Order: sequence, then structure tokens, then C-alpha cells
Amino acid sequence: MKNAMMTVAQATAAIEAGKVLVIAAAEEALCQLPRGRWIGGTTVYFITDTGGCTDRENLFVTEIGSATAARPALYATRDLPDLTQGRYDNGLSVIIIPAFSAAQEEFALHAPRYPDLLEQPLMGWISGVHLDDPDTIRPKVFDGSTGAAYTDGAMVMHVELPPGKVAEIDILNIFAADETADEIIFETTGFSARTAIVNGERVDFADYLENAGIDTRCPLVTNFAGTAINVSFQSTNSGEGVHFYAPVIKDTPYRIARAHADYAKEFSARPMGDGTRDLSCNCLLNYLYSDLERQKTGTFTGPATYSGIAYFLVNQVVVRLGITSVDAAAA
Repeated sequence: MKNAMMTVAQATAAIEAGKVLVIAAAEEALCQLPRGRWIGGTTVYFITDTGGCTDRENLFVTEIGSATAARPALYATRDLPDLTQGRYDNGLSVIIIPAFSAAQEEFALHAPRYPDLLEQPLMGWISGVHLDDPDTIRPKVFDGSTGAAYTDGAMVMHVELPPGKVAEIDILNIFAADETADEIIFETTGFSARTAIVNGERVDFADYLENAGIDTRCPLVTNFAGTAINVSFQSTNSGEGVHFYAPVIKDTPYRIARAHADYAKEFSARPMGDGTRDLSCNCLLNYLYSDLERQKTGTFTGPATYSGIAYFLVNQVVVRLGITSVDAAAA
């Protein structure tokens, strides 16, 4: 894969050359692109080889150079359980879903039960907008084959790989549960909670966070099949409850993550492959809380998005998809 920030003219040339592309950019930039073999999602936050930046004019373009065929497909919210049906026999799928949409809620809550979801790599992100714009501009996804933009549904690019090539997904999560912190269990599954069971006692969760002095830049963390899964805080208001960027799961124990003194250093100390050939995204919360504007994070480059997707919705992590040879993967 090849990653690069491009002007509209440069991205247009790549599209007209017939390349298979995944593009992240502001809506006004994506609207200028011609039809072709690409999908896109809105964001204005990026991490480039020179550091983090906010950019409304240029586009972050990833070319999937190994693709032998590709087909974009828009899945309506009700059709998301069928998103694996468009796959090639050997390949991968890239998925982009607009933030705050019905499709995001459906995917976040029910993707773990979609049939055959784990049988082939599915990677992507939740598209967003500038943090000053959520009341005036809605996050969108783009179907490059038609030029159409959507505020709901999931835009998926199914990609075929040649024999001898395989795709692999990696997740970089710098957070781990603080085992000395309180155990938190929620009584319902969802994107918000008014109450929680903390160390066996039912409490108003917003009041608990305030009274305990919890730094909500640190996510909740639970263990799923040996993997740390984050749930990030969106807002907390006494009397109105706590809202999250991913759903908390009923009867699942969570703890607050350990804080880091230097977030950017943590990312740089844990490189994830060659950023020139990998499709990657970093959670916008990491970008903000780590103050990544103009800071480098090792070899990672890519858009900063509202959440990542690595088969399922994931928060405050870096998600990377790489393509290797079968021999290299086996080694």
C-alpha cells in the first residue's frame, strides 16, 4: 500500500489512473473528486510523516496496490448483517461509517454477532468533522463509483488479493486497565449510562466520576478473549448521565485505564510496521489528548477518526491493515 497526503489534482490523477483508493478528507475536498475505484470518509485531522495537522484542502490517500479487483458497496443500516456477502474468496474489506448515525449504533452493538465476520479482515473507521462543526456539518461517507455522499449506512470496499497475498490487522492500544482501580459493571448495554455498580454498590455514574476525580481522558477497559478493549468517554453530566463513543456491555467488568505522562512518546515507542505501505487510522481522542498536532508518532501515518474498526468498533487505538506474502505471514 502507498499512503500520502495529496492535493485534489494529485488524487484526481490517481483515480483517473484506475487505482483502488481509500480517501480521508474534508467534505469539500471529497466533492471535487471524479468517479472511480475509491471510497472516502470525512475528517480534517491527519497524522503525516511530518506530524499531526488539521487540513480542509488536501486529502489522505491510500492506494491498495495489490488489489486485482475491487467493488464498492453501500450497506443500509438494516443490511449491515449481510456485509460479508460481497467479499472475494481471497481479500479484505475496508469499511467507513458516519459518526452519530444509525449505522454506527447498529454496527457497534451487533457486529460481534454478524455471520462470518471474523473469516476475513475488515478494517476501517468512523468518519467525522471538525470539532467546531458537529452542529452544522454531518459526517459523511462517499461512494467514489457514483460520487454520492451519505450521512447513514456503511460504505465498504471489497478488495480481491492475488494468490500468495494475505491481509492482516494489527491494533496498537497503549492503554491497560488499572488493576488497583474500582470494578465497574453496567446494568444495560448501550452508549450511555446513568447508573453503574461500583465495587458492588449501585451509584450515579456521573457523580461517581466527579467525586472520585476520574480523568475521563483515560478510557474504561475490559478484557475480551485476552485483548484489552477500550470504551471512551464522550461526555459526563450530573443528572443527565454519561455518554460513550462505544457501547458498554451489560454485566461486563470494567476498570479505568492507567494514565500516561506522555502519550505521543508511548505511540512512538511502539512502531507498527512501515507506514508507507499500511492502511492505518488513529482515534481522534488520542490525537487530542496526546496533543499530536505537529508531533510524529513513529512510522504511523493516516487519518485521525472518531473511532476505528478492527472487525468491531474500537476506541482510542491505532488500527493498521497490512498486506504481506503468505510466506512472510507464515514466518
